[in-house]
Amino acid sequence: MNEVCLLNQSLRQSFIDKEHSSSTNYQATLLINDKLEGKEFLSTLLKELNNCNEFFICVAFVTNSGIATIINCLEHLEKNNIKGKVLVSQYLNFTQPDALRKLLKFQNIDLKIASNNLHSKGYLFKSKYTNNIIIGSSNLTASALRSNKEWNLKVSTTENGLLCEQVINEFDKELFNATSVTTEFINAYSEVWNKTKSLRSQICKIENALDDNIEPNKMQGEALKSLSDLRRSGRNKALVISATGTGKTYLSAFDVQIYKPKRFLFIVHRRTIAEKALETFSKLLDPNISMGLFSGQKKELNCDYLFCTIQTLSKRNNLDLFDQNYFDYIVIDETHRAAAQSYKTILDYFTPGFLLGMTATPERTDGTNIFELFDYNLAYEIRLHRALDEGMLSPFHYYGVTDITVNNEMIDEYSDFNKLTSDERVNHIIAKSNFYGTDSGEVRGLVFCASNKISSQLSYEFNKRGCKSIALSGASSEEVRLETIRKLESHEDEKIDYIFTVDIFNEGIDIPSVNQIIMLRPTQSAIIFVQQLGRGLRKAEGKEYVTIIDFIGNYNNNYLVPIALYGDRSFNKDTIRKLMRSGSNLIPGTSTVNFDEVAREKIFESIKNTSMHKLADLKKDYEGLKRKIGKVPMMMDFIKYGSRDPWLFVSNQKSYLNFINKVENNYRDTISPDLLELLELFTLNVNNGKRVDESLLLQQLLETSSLNKNDFIEKMKSNYNYWINEEAIQSLLININFNFIKKECDNIRLENDTFVLGKKLRDALENDTFNTFFADSVDYSITTFDECFSEEKYIDGLIRYKKYSRKDVCRLLNWDQDISSTVYGYRTRNNVTPCFVTYHKSDELEGDINYNDYFISSSEFAWDSRSNRKINSKEIENIINSKRILLFVKKEDGEGFDFYYLGDVMIIPDSVEQGTTDKGSPVVHFRFLLDKPVEDTLYDYLIQE
Repeated sequence: MNEVCLLNQSLRQSFIDKEHSSSTNYQATLLINDKLEGKEFLSTLLKELNNCNEFFICVAFVTNSGIATIINCLEHLEKNNIKGKVLVSQYLNFTQPDALRKLLKFQNIDLKIASNNLHSKGYLFKSKYTNNIIIGSSNLTASALRSNKEWNLKVSTTENGLLCEQVINEFDKELFNATSVTTEFINAYSEVWNKTKSLRSQICKIENALDDNIEPNKMQGEALKSLSDLRRSGRNKALVISATGTGKTYLSAFDVQIYKPKRFLFIVHRRTIAEKALETFSKLLDPNISMGLFSGQKKELNCDYLFCTIQTLSKRNNLDLFDQNYFDYIVIDETHRAAAQSYKTILDYFTPGFLLGMTATPERTDGTNIFELFDYNLAYEIRLHRALDEGMLSPFHYYGVTDITVNNEMIDEYSDFNKLTSDERVNHIIAKSNFYGTDSGEVRGLVFCASNKISSQLSYEFNKRGCKSIALSGASSEEVRLETIRKLESHEDEKIDYIFTVDIFNEGIDIPSVNQIIMLRPTQSAIIFVQQLGRGLRKAEGKEYVTIIDFIGNYNNNYLVPIALYGDRSFNKDTIRKLMRSGSNLIPGTSTVNFDEVAREKIFESIKNTSMHKLADLKKDYEGLKRKIGKVPMMMDFIKYGSRDPWLFVSNQKSYLNFINKVENNYRDTISPDLLELLELFTLNVNNGKRVDESLLLQQLLETSSLNKNDFIEKMKSNYNYWINEEAIQSLLININFNFIKKECDNIRLENDTFVLGKKLRDALENDTFNTFFADSVDYSITTFDECFSEEKYIDGLIRYKKYSRKDVCRLLNWDQDISSTVYGYRTRNNVTPCFVTYHKSDELEGDINYNDYFISSSEFAWDSRSNRKINSKEIENIINSKRILLFVKKEDGEGFDFYYLGDVMIIPDSVEQGTTDKGSPVVHFRFLLDKPVEDTLYDYLIQE
């Protein structure tokens, strides 16, 4: 069907009859930003830019943040000689001069500015057959593209359409009257813009001064309630985990306001931090409360509230100045340091009424259990992504950039010093730094390197090229560090552009003005990555965002990049792939994540090649969670605390209890081998999160021991809007009793329309250990299913875009036994045909089995039967006459045994044709129409080589 016909059908559905079927590619669409629904205008803008032959943009305002969100795309368009025209406005002098400078660098863009009151927001994208027009409220700013409440209408038209002609005529008219943007124009406009900016800043300061009432934000309010609840329950210690820049000091001051201690102690590791904390408390608390410092030679003992440094207070002669019960409330800032002897001395000495620890990074690599120090009372966690979503931190724009290639070899973990500091690499780093720039055009950057030697040499090379920098190391004194930071933040001639370092700024340093971070080392730890990224996230006056430039080479641990960026700690490969596909959709606020094509492929390759269930890694995460909660964690604890996907423990040992027995001695003598085997069978074949019916029934029977069939049917209907029929109930019993895998166990019976426990399972549940781990696996199965579930994606037991193995599909289609070993590419049974496609076939496949399966579009799929099949064969007739055909696709064999369920399909009429393979064997060609087009991110991921 040609594009005009598809457009015609879409116009009918969009404007006349919503029930009419049409291609989503041309439907009129309201574009909005809605985080809950995963919608943002930016996604559509990038898609249209990437698919067009020419583009036109007319907006009132353009800012650095707006350009930062699409700069990679603009670079791609320039490389492919896709031309565009951009018209912006001088209205209210809001358009930023540096944004114009960035646009002016692109040779393919004709850039003009209107000096009148142009307030239009319109986008036009020309392609081969149709033109897409977007008109609405979104300017070219990060907030308009990602988070503001905006309405934009997207419509499609042909080149000859009246609307297209009207838009282009109006655009050309405004373009003709506008001024071409040149360097000279920008310089002149900058003077006007700076005056306007200064005036706005003064007004803002006046407004802030008038509104000096400081209140807890939403997350601080939640934390304060949790702290109060802990104290009401009799606890006298608590730990708060709070991302850098999220107001830990203010939070503690708010809680002190509530607690009202007579004497209070705040412990830090630097005097400058103690002074800032005192200043913060003075703003919030009763001015009649006396506050003072206890650091070095300054010991203001007559004050009720003391702010001290650990180095001073931990000395015995200073501790003896205070009675052990002197302080009612003690706060330990940066509590992850509390394992040091100086902190232990203080903790062992004082017995306050309440002890609060605060840290951004409680996880330690030396084995010390910080949680234990606070009796495992974790009051609240303010993690990075939630803080970004609440607007507590500065937004970031991350760019994953391919590192250099020398003699066809990319930088890797083993590259030598000369390669890492070569002129070619230095020039590459500086070029990318200049290209991505900063929010203000003035760099205040941190550069993290792999070693002090590399750090020092790269700093030297930067200085040679006019980029002022200083390299710091662990050997640098406190005075040198503070002086270097002062120069980075300076506005005088002494200002430097970059500080080079390895890891001394990972924590405990406050440089709010940092607006660019460059990462020049492999990502060895997601925790360290976030710590270093966090150096730029603290808000500062006039700071709009921070630029993160990460140079990605052939590093084994590249898979850690998305784990760190998206805040996911499941280590589930499919979850990580989904995050990578999502681009910026799952990043909170106005922040964005961008990878160039090669860097993206390097990360996907790392995900594919990395084992996520190595025993050593599993033990590390297991011990970490055990330290956090103070007990042996169950599978549901990993879910609760957002840690590693507990199914990885199952993958390693066949059941979670088997893993526990591998690393603990607690349960080995409490359960028999027969019960261990039974638990394995349930874990792997029933409670794997793929089919909720069985796990829900087991959960109900654990509570009541019997359940009326109709009550269970109603429970499924209530929870999932799914009417489970008799066929599914029989299949459920076959699966739970393991007949499906050709075993027989008396686990569940259906007697007189009532489900009851069979002897095998009933006897097993008498064992406390089996009962505990069995219930845990049931809860895990239901929880993981529910996380993926939505009514619109739930189709007769399967969830669209969830991954399933052939065995899973046999079970979910209510087949009475596992015949997955004979399914191969497809199998028709009971008038149902599931089709399994590996999209990118291995080069090693022979011609007769390298089938020509491919997407014609996101709605249409070309599919081949097995070779040596003719159109009139029984096998082909069975496919054609199927009541249901399901399409499952995986990108490549490296993804494992599971396939994405893309939905049900119908055979397009008259599309079935007899054909031949490359080797001349007969094969039958089909064309499938999907019940819904594949979502863009998954579609793009699957088709890309």
